Amino acid sequence: MRAIDSAMLLPVLITLVLCGADALVRGGRRLPRRFMATTDLRSAEAIEDLSLGAPRERPEDDSYRTAGGILVERRVSAVEDEIGEVEALVDALDTNKGVLLASSYEYPGRYARWTLGFQNPMLSFTGRDRSFRIQAENRRGAVFLEMLHEVFSGETATVEELSDLHDNFFEGTIRQATGVFEEEERSKQPSLFSVVRILTRVFEHKGDAQLGLYGAFGYDLTFQFDPIELRKQRKDDQRDLVLFIPDEVLVIDSDRGDAWRVSYEFEVRPGLSTKGLPRDGPAQPYKGADAKEAAERDTAPGAFAKSVLRAKEEFKVGNLFEAVLSQTFRHPCPSPPSEVFRRLRRRNPAPYGFVINLGSAEYLVGASPEMFVRCERTGRGMRVETCPISGTIARGVDALEDAEMIKAILANPKEESELTMCTDVDRNDKSRICEPGSVRVIGRRQIEMYSRLIHTVDHVEGYLRKDFDALDAFLCHTWAVTVTGAPKKWAIQFVEDMEATPRRWYGGAVGLVGFDGGLNTGLTLRTVRISDGFAEIRAGATLLYDSEPEAEEAETELKASAIVDAVIRGDAPEKRAEAFAARPSGLAPDESLHTGIGKFVLLVDHQDSFVHTLANYLRQTGAKVVTVRAGEAVMERFEKIKGAAQAGRMEEVPDLVVLSPGPGTPADFEVGATIERCREIGLPIFGVCLGLQGIVEYFGGSLGVLNYPMHGKPSCVKRVTSDEESVVLRDLPDSFEVARYHSLHGLRDSLPEELRVTAETEDGCIMAIEHKTYPLAAVQFHPESILTKPRHGLRMLANTFSLVREGQEEKVKAKAKK
Repeated sequence: MRAIDSAMLLPVLITLVLCGADALVRGGRRLPRRFMATTDLRSAEAIEDLSLGAPRERPEDDSYRTAGGILVERRVSAVEDEIGEVEALVDALDTNKGVLLASSYEYPGRYARWTLGFQNPMLSFTGRDRSFRIQAENRRGAVFLEMLHEVFSGETATVEELSDLHDNFFEGTIRQATGVFEEEERSKQPSLFSVVRILTRVFEHKGDAQLGLYGAFGYDLTFQFDPIELRKQRKDDQRDLVLFIPDEVLVIDSDRGDAWRVSYEFEVRPGLSTKGLPRDGPAQPYKGADAKEAAERDTAPGAFAKSVLRAKEEFKVGNLFEAVLSQTFRHPCPSPPSEVFRRLRRRNPAPYGFVINLGSAEYLVGASPEMFVRCERTGRGMRVETCPISGTIARGVDALEDAEMIKAILANPKEESELTMCTDVDRNDKSRICEPGSVRVIGRRQIEMYSRLIHTVDHVEGYLRKDFDALDAFLCHTWAVTVTGAPKKWAIQFVEDMEATPRRWYGGAVGLVGFDGGLNTGLTLRTVRISDGFAEIRAGATLLYDSEPEAEEAETELKASAIVDAVIRGDAPEKRAEAFAARPSGLAPDESLHTGIGKFVLLVDHQDSFVHTLANYLRQTGAKVVTVRAGEAVMERFEKIKGAAQAGRMEEVPDLVVLSPGPGTPADFEVGATIERCREIGLPIFGVCLGLQGIVEYFGGSLGVLNYPMHGKPSCVKRVTSDEESVVLRDLPDSFEVARYHSLHGLRDSLPEELRVTAETEDGCIMAIEHKTYPLAAVQFHPESILTKPRHGLRMLANTFSLVREGQEEKVKAKAKK
């Protein structure tokens, strides 16, 4: 391994390890990068055969039958001139539909170097809102249309309308989700991803990693997962999704120094196959705009800074913790997409480089630094991982200045808060669908360096529960908090309200949905959308209450500048940035926390971005947890609970009701009504953040607004009662650090007599309360955040089951019958 400059070893908060060698050495044994599951070199358990997104190995010639009954013949041939083949494909994508995905950035345990690509796909799937189109791109694709039309005709629970079969396409509409459902099932509701599921079932085969759906996923897809109120008109040419199914894929494994081409023939039924049909497609030459055309931006200078001020108002009252706003810069693009891609690849090597010809004179060219979601099967199960990026600073002019920049960003509390919130939200996204206890931060505030920027990055993994797959993982993360904000739903609405134009592809994803069940996608960042000869570059900034408006606007301009240069200037290549690694973190299981075994928890979701992490922690106690959105859904659930209690079906009655955190005020979610329903039946209650505020108001207390919002900030909390007087804080230290995400707080002078304060901050802000007679407790802080030590957060939640008192079932049955 190369030595690093001593300046890099100055007192920085983490150890930076240069990742420029071809292999790592541990215990005298050389380990290829792809076998590093994490950056933790301390134990053999950290080493696992992970692909890091690269092809695992060259496949063999084979024939197999897919889950949908298609007979596939796979032929693999060696590629001798891999550079020539890649460059020829890049050129071809100027005129022909297709995809090139290229990772030119390495990071132990995270990224390897590889390339996948093709032109002239046989089938395409495009969609907008709830409408979709399946199209044969050539005669080979036409072989599938009748069979696929029959398959979709049978999907009546998902497909509302289906057109007749035309010469080379058919169209349809996906049903709207109806009724109420548990939050854990949100990703299963009808959406354009239902079409992805149908196609995946038809072509599914676990033994083929190269065949799948390649392409781009637009930002507006998130509204099918969790709708908001749209404020802006979408243009007629906007598409929310474009995916291709190829029949020939070029594969380059740069780490192994191997390259091959996989070619497929398909037999849909006897006598109907692709054999002998040409691998061609329609061609449309690129026509660039005149370089003299004026450049434009969708947000006037200074207007972005004003939007930052508006965001700070939302932070102050607790409606938002953070938000990511963006603006678009538009330039004429006389250079073809191939040349823009080559400039980006030379100047800014990235783990997710791509050039995609979407058809209709629209292209995406990018060098994205951030993974969106990656899923692959391991010996333990289906692993899902993400690498949230938040925290940005400009590169120095040399390594010494880089070191100073790294020290500055790591010592900056705003940058730490940004990444903390992003990772807390990301863990929440995974906790919706992952095994309890499997969601771990395996890399914290690690440094990644690009051509002009230095980023701080976390690395998070989880293992999917058996009822969920890679598509659930994709949907539950739409879209990453690093491009939206938190709480995510409210932040997405704020983005829609404040940005000048719809995002189209920005903040979405590009990549591969594999027919083997895997998934590898990168966020659509550092991306050029080229349409009708013009290039659009969109760049955003993560905003907090601490944000300086002019600095945030300048950050978006800095981020966009490297991409604009690739469009307008053929400058000399810049020096490739190097990557760094830091220590990981984790949590060991503790059997004394398993107090929830045999218990049923109803978690009321107040649209917060940490609800599912809270559910995850509760599940780690052994409890069964069902999450229901506040409002109509939870009121309907209480009617069912009352009926079950009256009938003696106590297995349907929760032992504990947990009131989640949330934005806004308790009145926004009618928290008082929820508490009233619990008390009518006699159910114990535990509240977190907004839950505590709702409890204070329900019993007659008042709320105040902090002078300084505490969003993603640590605070020292001290206990003011003994173990005998406190259920939730029992066995915790007299003082400990917690994560706070709130602006509202309970006013001590107004606190009702029946509520006892059990913890407070050093300046007297109420942090925990318990009822003196009723089984009810609450905390103002977030026990599930990474700023609250996991052992403390889990201990508190394990302690909440002490609220479930002896004889509770009989009391609930008796109250329900009144």
